[in-house]
Amino acid sequence: MNRRRLVWQIYPSYLLVIILVIVAVSWYFSGELRSFHYQQTLNDLKARALLIKHQLQSPFGSSDQRQLNRFIKQLGEQSETRITLIRQNGTVLADSHQRAEQMDNHSQRPEILQALAGQQGSSVRFSNTLGQQLMYVAIPVHIDNRPAGTIRTALPVSDIDATLHDIHWQLLLAGLVIAVLLAPACWLLSRHLSRPLELMTAGAQRFARGDLDTPLKVTGSEETGRLAIAMNQMALDLNQRITREIEQRSESEAILGCMIEGIVAVDNNQQVLRLNRAAATLFGVSPHLCVGQPIQEVIREAELQNFIRQALNQPKPREQELILHGPQRRYLHAQGTPLTGTNGEPIGVLIVLHDRTRLRQLESVRRDFVANVSHELKTPITAIRGAVETLIDDDSADAASRRFLQIIFKQSERLNALVEDLLDLSRIEQGGTEGSWPLTPEPLAPVLENARLTCESLAAKTGIQIELSCPADLKAQIHPSLLEQAVENLLTNAIKYSDPSSKVILQGEKTEGQVMIRVRDFGCGISKDHQTRLFERFYRVDMARSRQLGGTGLGLAIVKHVVQSHHGDVAVDSAPGEGSTFTILLPQG
Repeated sequence: MNRRRLVWQIYPSYLLVIILVIVAVSWYFSGELRSFHYQQTLNDLKARALLIKHQLQSPFGSSDQRQLNRFIKQLGEQSETRITLIRQNGTVLADSHQRAEQMDNHSQRPEILQALAGQQGSSVRFSNTLGQQLMYVAIPVHIDNRPAGTIRTALPVSDIDATLHDIHWQLLLAGLVIAVLLAPACWLLSRHLSRPLELMTAGAQRFARGDLDTPLKVTGSEETGRLAIAMNQMALDLNQRITREIEQRSESEAILGCMIEGIVAVDNNQQVLRLNRAAATLFGVSPHLCVGQPIQEVIREAELQNFIRQALNQPKPREQELILHGPQRRYLHAQGTPLTGTNGEPIGVLIVLHDRTRLRQLESVRRDFVANVSHELKTPITAIRGAVETLIDDDSADAASRRFLQIIFKQSERLNALVEDLLDLSRIEQGGTEGSWPLTPEPLAPVLENARLTCESLAAKTGIQIELSCPADLKAQIHPSLLEQAVENLLTNAIKYSDPSSKVILQGEKTEGQVMIRVRDFGCGISKDHQTRLFERFYRVDMARSRQLGGTGLGLAIVKHVVQSHHGDVAVDSAPGEGSTFTILLPQG
C-alpha cells in the first residue's frame, strides 16, 4: 500500500478548503447580489409606476385612445421602461411597446391578479409579446375611491443577468488570484506542521538502528514538543535497559563460561536454547552453532536424550546418573529443572551436568584396593584363628595363657567379620556400578521370612520376638539374596539395640506405587544429630556399646548400597527412648 507524505496530505486539504470557502462565499454573494438587484429593480419599477399613476390618474378614463397611446409610448421611450395600462376587466388600454388592440386580456396575469385585489403585484416571467424575460410590477389605480384599472411597468431581466454574469466572472477571477496567492502560504503552513514529525520519524529510525545517544530536537507545537520529549525519555530509558541487559548478559556469559558443570537449556520442542563452554567441551560441539538446533542432532547420546524428554514431561526437578558411551566412558550426574516464562508457563528445561568420571575412577580404585586388601587379609586372619584355636585346645596351657589366647581369638573374630563386611560392601558397590545385579519381579514375603529365620536364633538369646506381616502377592523389582542381606542387617541391629523380652516388627506393604519394607524396634532410639550420618561407613552412635555388641560399623552402609542398587531409598525415623523405624522404599514389581 502506497503511503503519501504528510505534507502532501495537508497541503491539498488546505487548498481544497480555501477553494471551497471561496466558492461558497462567491455563491452566497452572487445570490445576495442577485436578490439585491432584483429588489432594486422591483423598487424602481414601483416608483416609475407611481409616477405614471400620478400623471395618468385624471385622464385614465379619457376616451382619446390615440393621445393616450402616444403619451404612454413617449414615457416608455424616455424611461426605457415598458408601460401598460389595463382596465378593470383585464383589457389593455395602452402599451408603450405594442398596439393595445392586438394584445390579449391580462386579467389572469399573476401581477394583474394581485393588483386587481388591491395590492402591489410583481412577477418575473417570459413575455410572448416581446419574446424575452421581463420583471413586471403592477399597482392598482382608483378614481373617486373606486378601482379603475392597473398600471404595469416592466424591464428586461437580461440586463440584470448580464450584469450578474460579469460579476460572477470577476468573483471567479478574484478567487483564483486569492487561491494562487494563498498556495505558498498553505505550503509553508503544511511544511511547518509536517517538519517536526519528519524530524521525529528520522530520529525514531536512528533509535531503531541503535543510535540512542542523539536526542530529538524539541520543535513545533506543544503536542509535537511533548512527543519529542517523550521519545527522548524513551530512548534514554531504552539505552539504560540495553546497557544493563548487555552487562547482565556479559556477567551471565562469564559465569556460565567459568562453570565446570555443563549447562544445557532446551525448549519445549527439544531445541537448544543455551550451551555453555563446559557442555560444549564435554560433547565436542560449538556452543554458538548449536543454538536453535534439535538436541538429537547436537548430542547423540540416547540416555541423555531420554532424560531430557522425561524432564520436559514432569513439572518437578529430576536427577539421574548417566553413562556416556563414547570414545571415553563418562559418568555424569544430571539435574533437570523446568524453565518458566514471565507468565509462569513452562518454556523448557535446564540440564546441569556434573562430570563424575574422575570420582568414579577414584571410587573404583578405592573399591579395588579395599577388596584386594580384605582378600589378602583373610589368609593371615584364618591362620591366626587356626593357631589360636589349637593353642586354646592344648591342655598344657596355664590360665593366664588361655586368657590371652581368648582375647586374640575374639579380636581375630572381629577382624574376620570386618573383612567379610568390607568384601560384601565392595562386591555390592561393584555390582551396582556396573549393573551386574539383575532385578526381577519377585514375591517379597519369602525374602522377609528367610531374613527372619536367619535372625531368629540371635533374637531368642534375649527373648526378643520378631513379628512379620507381608501380603503373599506383594512383588517388587529385587535381587532376592542382596535384599535379604539388607533386611538381615536391619533386623540384627534392631535385636542388638532392643531391650530383652521386647519385640521387633518386620512389615512389608504397598504404598503410593512403591513397595515399603519397615523394621521397627522399641529400644533406646537414636537422636536427630546422628541420623544424618547413620549410613556412613564405620559411623557408630555409641562407640563403646557397638564394639561390645560386636558391630563393625558397616552394616547400615551395606543396607544403603543394597537399596541404591535396587533404585530405591532408605530412611530412619527415631527418637531417644522411643525406638527406631528403618524404612526401605523399592519400585513396585
